[in-house]
Amino acid sequence: MADQTPEHITADAASDPREKRKRWFKILALVIGAGVVLWAIWFFLTQAGRVSTDNAYVGADTAQVTPLIAAPVAEVRVANTQTVRKGDILVVLDPADAKIELAQAESALAQAEQRYNQSRANVGAAEGRVQSRDAEIVQAQARLRDAEATLNRAGIELRRREALISSGAVSGDELTQARTAYQSAQAARALAKAGVESAQATVAAATGELRANAALVQGTTLATAPEVAAARARVAQAKLNLERTVMRAPIDGVVTNRQVQVGQRVAAGTPVLILVPIESAYVDANFKENQLAKVRAGQPVLLHSDFYGGDVEFHGRVVGFAGGTGAAFALIPAQNATGNWIKVVQRLPVRIALDPKELRAHPLRVGLSMHAIVDTRGR
Repeated sequence: MADQTPEHITADAASDPREKRKRWFKILALVIGAGVVLWAIWFFLTQAGRVSTDNAYVGADTAQVTPLIAAPVAEVRVANTQTVRKGDILVVLDPADAKIELAQAESALAQAEQRYNQSRANVGAAEGRVQSRDAEIVQAQARLRDAEATLNRAGIELRRREALISSGAVSGDELTQARTAYQSAQAARALAKAGVESAQATVAAATGELRANAALVQGTTLATAPEVAAARARVAQAKLNLERTVMRAPIDGVVTNRQVQVGQRVAAGTPVLILVPIESAYVDANFKENQLAKVRAGQPVLLHSDFYGGDVEFHGRVVGFAGGTGAAFALIPAQNATGNWIKVVQRLPVRIALDPKELRAHPLRVGLSMHAIVDTRGR
């Protein structure tokens, strides 16, 4: 070193900073390369094959509670935001009218059963009348035979006297009496014949009455008679209407949009409140159409809610796709057949089912915003 000239010392001093910069550049390149590799590994492990959107909202198949009969409201046992279980009483309607209808229906049923029993009794009575009319025919026919026999005797007596009139053995009075007797016998026979015909007509009428009464009850019992069955159906309807005065929760849920007050008269079908089934909520995520190429039903989904923040994760699965984009079912659909058309990327709703256990631990509300990430590599 002692024999180095000042020129050599100056050159060495100048080369040291360049060497240092080279070393730093190499270190920086290594750091950047390592960062790129780490980022690539992170992206592959956590982001590759995933599509996400924050255009997602909580939904649920709500139950609209409506009265099935018209009646005044006697009690309202729930309020908005109240949680109810299936079968809980929500609203009680005044049952007075329903009780009157039930009493009327039960009275009509009793009358129908009485009429049916009367019809059965009429069949027996009609059978007895038919048998009685048959006996009358026998009696009338006997009277007719007696009248015919009398007529034959009177005819013989008349012919005998007419044969003796020329010999003077029979007087004119006797001949007149014989003729009168013969005419009386003819009238009696005609009357007996008419009696037979009348008895036969009476039997035909009684037989028709019997058939009419039998037709009402033929092939039926008290339980299957049409009129009685119809009356029983009206009783069942009246009982059902009486039961419907107590309105119960059809599902588990939270009371929302209550629109009924005590004393208000509600009509059948008028919405009184809505039940939101919190534990069966789902998410409709609106993905862009160019994100859905690899999205399939059954793929896992990771979700976060703005309501709970990023610390709470929800896990779900894709269950299906909507039949059309949101714009397709808009109240005023877009008119694209114009000269100033500009392409807009459409969004398709994707239905995501959530884990019920996570929903019970962290309940969601309909309409809340969600962030959804679908792992298209999963099945």
